Amino acid sequence: MDWTAATKTAQAIADGWTAEAGPGGAVLLFDEGGLRASACGGFASIEHALRFTPDTAMRYASISKHFLCALLARDGRIGFDDRLGQHIAAGPAQGAVTVGRALDMTSGLADAAPTLWLLGNSSSTHLDRHALLDFVTGIDALNYPPGTEISYTNSGYRMVQAALEAKGTEYGTALRDSFFRPLGLSMHLPEDESEPVANLATGYWHAPQGWRRGRYGLHYSASGGITGTARDLASWAHALLVGRGPAAGLLDLLSAPRALLDGTVTGYGLGLARAPLGDHVLVGHGGSLPGYKNHFLIAPRLGAGVVVLCNREAVDPLALCLSVMAALTGTAEPPPAPDLLPEGRFIAEDAPIWIEHKAGVLSYLDAQATLFRDGADAVSRAVELPMRLRAEGGGIVGTIGHVARCFRPAQPGAAHPHWAGEWICPAQGGRFSIAVAGGQAALTMGAGPMRRTLDLLPIAADMALLTRQDGPWSQRACLHFTADGIRLLVNRSRVLRFVRA
Repeated sequence: MDWTAATKTAQAIADGWTAEAGPGGAVLLFDEGGLRASACGGFASIEHALRFTPDTAMRYASISKHFLCALLARDGRIGFDDRLGQHIAAGPAQGAVTVGRALDMTSGLADAAPTLWLLGNSSSTHLDRHALLDFVTGIDALNYPPGTEISYTNSGYRMVQAALEAKGTEYGTALRDSFFRPLGLSMHLPEDESEPVANLATGYWHAPQGWRRGRYGLHYSASGGITGTARDLASWAHALLVGRGPAAGLLDLLSAPRALLDGTVTGYGLGLARAPLGDHVLVGHGGSLPGYKNHFLIAPRLGAGVVVLCNREAVDPLALCLSVMAALTGTAEPPPAPDLLPEGRFIAEDAPIWIEHKAGVLSYLDAQATLFRDGADAVSRAVELPMRLRAEGGGIVGTIGHVARCFRPAQPGAAHPHWAGEWICPAQGGRFSIAVAGGQAALTMGAGPMRRTLDLLPIAADMALLTRQDGPWSQRACLHFTADGIRLLVNRSRVLRFVRA
């Protein structure tokens, strides 16, 4: 391993943040002996001109997930093969999902935040744990049958945490006593963004007017609530690597491959995922909240790893981790694939699913992935959004989420007059109206100052897209018009159905 090359790569990343005089981050490298190198750049707080250091606290976001799985393994009262309905009040569809599938991204559970967004709510709206749990457990429908696909969702983690707490376990306290305190970590689980966290970096995104603070109003849960420093995370990852103290045996358990019903191995375990880099097997996880972008990777066979924490939105932390590990191992990263697939928008032949390809970036519903060349195929690197695609007959064929799809070029036309009217979602109290004139359509949703009108873009005779901006995040929802109503879909939420008022 070339630690000099890896350290230079890490320092170059940090120097780039410093040169911009904006928010930054930390890159830490470690091996079986402990911390080997650290590089930091940019500001933890632009307002106070505080430099980012290895001891700057950050919101880990979804890196938090594997801690819940680790605690379940240690606690033993909830089994990964148990059904959710054995431990928490849920409807028949959700209750039949196993705990393991609720945690390994094959559950079909709709993700709470994008579902709320589809109903007109902002991610900055404050919602406490009780409101969110009631909302999540009240959605007794699934995106797909459990075990038939992989698609990222946070809802399973919120539900399993609630199940654990129903047995008398206070989750944050249990994490502190089981893992944080024995290993000397300053990690913490705040309730929401209003709770003070010592030395916490501000998360930023770059608006047209300049840097702005990221905001997130939802209650933090086991899905993404832990805070801590880069040094803390490197220490924890090191404990996983060497099996130190309460982390003994957890790395193998949490990163073990799991499979769909048909035997397809997904690469996503119990809160830890595999990342391809040549012949090396790397495991870790990323996390994203408005203004916070993080990832860590461990190479068990090499006895090494890297942590990247950034308080800036427009960063791909997985790519940064892989670039450092590529320098460490002397591995060539896969070439990008900007021209393997035809560009444009395409519709699946057997489902209301659309994709769009432009310059090597593929959008699947509202999710995006950069494509890389693997022989004649274009593939993604994120195991929670796996893609293997190729051009065929003017269209695109392959698998997304391990589901075989055949996409044909979209044939957009004019908005149909029957789209017009008032539409309601009885199950969730959602409501919007659609106006159609001259082949153009617009959707109006919300009330009072939150009322807004969004243009609809027809992409097929029975499908249209709408785009909504919410701070640093932009999402495109698909409206699928059927004989009995409208389905409103994004990648992580495909359960909302509207009928005429």
